[in-house]
Amino acid sequence: MFFDFGAGELIGLAVLAMILVGPDKLPQFAVDAAKFVKKIRAFATTATNELKENLGPGFENLQPTDLHPKTFIKNQLASALDAEDEKSKGKIDPDLL
Repeated sequence: MFFDFGAGELIGLAVLAMILVGPDKLPQFAVDAAKFVKKIRAFATTATNELKENLGPGFENLQPTDLHPKTFIKNQLASALDAEDEKSKGKIDPDLL
């Protein structure tokens, strides 16, 4: 989940919605809001799947959170360091002999 709402916040939002929208229009507003959230989730899923297809092999497990700049850089640095470790494991530096 993207948002961290507690019970107090949800009750406050419900009271605010009841005041702003009105108790008679609140059920239809809730239905419309649910449809909007469903459309946004479908859009995000479609965009993620298209991104996976366009990036090609190696990105099958791509998650939207992986695209956060800090996470992306951390993952790239970790993979570069792992590749460097693999490269240097089998070789001995001739200057050290």
